[in-house]
Amino acid sequence: MKMIQDFNFKGIKTIVRVDFNVPLDKNTLVVTDDTRIRGALPTINKITGDGGSVILMSHLGRPVGRMEKFSLKPVLPVLEKHLGKKVLFADDCLGESAVRMSAALKPGEVLLLENVRFYPEEEGKPVLPETATEEEKKAAKAEMKIKQKELAKKLASYADVYVNDAFGTAHRAHGTTAVIADYFPADKRMFGFLINSELAAMDRVLNNAQRPFTAIMGGAKVSDKILLMENLLNRIDNLIIGGGMTYTFIKAQGG
Repeated sequence: MKMIQDFNFKGIKTIVRVDFNVPLDKNTLVVTDDTRIRGALPTINKITGDGGSVILMSHLGRPVGRMEKFSLKPVLPVLEKHLGKKVLFADDCLGESAVRMSAALKPGEVLLLENVRFYPEEEGKPVLPETATEEEKKAAKAEMKIKQKELAKKLASYADVYVNDAFGTAHRAHGTTAVIADYFPADKRMFGFLINSELAAMDRVLNNAQRPFTAIMGGAKVSDKILLMENLLNRIDNLIIGGGMTYTFIKAQGG
């Protein structure tokens, strides 16, 4: 997809996939680290600065259906503080309020949609009992794929342009990160400044690294990183594993 630097958003309504999966205080549900929110500001400001309007969609956590503790409402005051303006909020990303508020958006305005993962269609994973047969699993996956496309199509109908600026989830084939792009022409779907800067940083590191070159990887989900690690092995001199996934490697070595 193209980048947004040279695109003029004047008079255009843009739906932007951001990553507002931020940590919240367990008791007060106040945002405790706004790094990801600040990371989206350049893209939002570019669009509104051009005279366009912005519809923001994101996930937060891993809710099973609608769960208030995973609402994006706590993000609102933080986002408003950084943008210096009122941010509208639709309490259901596919509900009547989202449709109505998206249609009424004026140039310069910003609308935040409620957590897209309140709908299982976003991740596209059917929930099945352990006793489900292979035939039932196959049928459920096919049905979920259709529903995921319906979710993406409806969200796409809110806007003229799609921008993906959620670097942390860009690798996932979810409704708002991959499927939705199919409902926009090639010249109306693009990457935001955050993804652009992250890709540029990766290119500098991988292609112009000083030696010895050591990579440090952390986190808990090995499955998300195994391909990346395999691709890095021929480029680096040392690999340091940290975080929760160290247990997987210790176990594999007989520990």
